[in-house]
Parts: sequence; structure tokens; C-alpha cells
Amino acid sequence: MGVRIVTDSTADLPESIRQELGIYMVPLTVHFGPESFLDTVEMGVDAFWAKLRTSSHHPKTAQPSPGDFLKVYQEATKDGDEVVSIHISTKLSGTMSSAQIAAQMMPEAKITHIDTRSATWGLGMMAIEAARMAKAGRSAAAIVSAVEAIADRMHIFFTLDTLEFLQKNGRIGRAQALLGGLLGIKPILQVDREGFVAPADKVRGKSKIIPRSMELMQERVPAGRKIKITVVHCKAPEEAAQWVDSVRSLYTVEELWIGDLGPVVATNVGPGTVGVCFYEV
Repeated sequence: MGVRIVTDSTADLPESIRQELGIYMVPLTVHFGPESFLDTVEMGVDAFWAKLRTSSHHPKTAQPSPGDFLKVYQEATKDGDEVVSIHISTKLSGTMSSAQIAAQMMPEAKITHIDTRSATWGLGMMAIEAARMAKAGRSAAAIVSAVEAIADRMHIFFTLDTLEFLQKNGRIGRAQALLGGLLGIKPILQVDREGFVAPADKVRGKSKIIPRSMELMQERVPAGRKIKITVVHCKAPEEAAQWVDSVRSLYTVEELWIGDLGPVVATNVGPGTVGVCFYEV
């Protein structure tokens, strides 16, 4: 009996990584008005931005149903394997609630859920580590313990190029978004220890974003330490490369990914978003 790893599409893991490591993924849904698309399955990053340019509807997102999870759990456990199901923060999505309801429909199966209190590649890196351990024959208990330890050490900072998407999704008011744009204020946000998106700081002008973000990182993990990290971005590869250079100048980087933010996450943050998901090794 082995262990199978299940996550959701907000992990933003490319299909190549999921296939290589045998990670099952349950997609969320992106809605453009009456049209619906399964995140990363029916709509990838490029298709999302193309649709955004032509649609008269601002996108919205929806969590998977319990039935969606039930199908994946049935497939993952058909040979008697256990499941470790690793998901986006419960403070950001009801996805894990659907997963837990699905597990209740399979009382004979051994399914353990982890609220990572994280999102995007923060969640993704935990799923990768779990899958590597599963391939190495580690027990479900050992995998859960390791992932929960990483969740306690995971830090996410990101900055937005525009406040428009936060405003359209009801996260801030129109006046606040307009004022921020007029003053050139760039918020630096974080996913906090409870799994909420919260302010970390704000700067005036783009040139101050990376220096202040590096200071915030060092407040969490001192310079010179060994880390694993993903630099994430929405349509901002040049800015992402600048963040990579800054990170490498500060830390011993054991593993580094550069990852696109997928459609569900991009719906809420918008183009030009750049950030880091990292933890000390």
C-alpha cells in the first residue's frame, strides 16, 4: 500500500511536474459571465489572458464540488493506497470543505487533509515535497508531519501592479483603488500565519518594491540561510528575473522555481503581480 498526493489547481503546478511526480489535481472553475472553464484543464494561463482581453465579463472563480473530489479519491484509492490531500488555505477558499465532504462519502478510505494556510506555489512546493516523499516510500504520517512543518515555515509576499482586480473582486473600494493609482502606491501583501491575505507594507513607486520586499524576507529568514523558493508572476517575466537576482544575492538557494500564477489566482491579483513563496530548509 502506497500514498497518493492530491492537491487543487490553485497550487499552480504545471502538468509536467504533476505527471512526473504522480500528483492528482482537482481543478477550480473560472467563470466569464455564462461561460465556465476548469482551471488549468480547459483554460491555461495564455488562454486566460486572451479571454480577459476579449470578454465583457470580469472573471470570477468557484471551488470544486464534493463530487469532483470524490472521482479523484476513488481513482487514487482503487488499489488500496492512502491519500494525503493538500489544499489552499481555508481562509481563502472553501475548496478543502468540498474535499472533506467527499472523504466522508468514502469511510473505508484513508484520506488525510492538510490546510496549508497557503496558496499558489506555496501550496505547490508542499505538494511537490509530499509527492517526492511518497515516491520514496514514506508513510502518510511522515508526509503529513513534513508538510505541516513546511507550512509553518512558508512565507509568501507579493506586490500588485494594479489595484483594479482587487477592486473588481470586492476586496477594496473603488475610491481606495483610484487613490492608490493616482498616488503611485504599490501594496506589498502577504499570506499571514493564519492563511489570510493581509497587508505587509506599501511603497510609493516601482523602484522601491524589490528593496523593501527583500527587507521583509530577511525579517522572516535572515540573509545567508538556505531556502527553497518560487518567484511567481502574472505576465511579468522581466520583473520576476529581477526578483530572482535579488534573492540569489541574499540567500543560499537550494531549489528555485519561476512559476506563472494560474487563472484562479490571477483573477484576484491581475497582470504585473510578482512575488515569492519561500521557506528555510
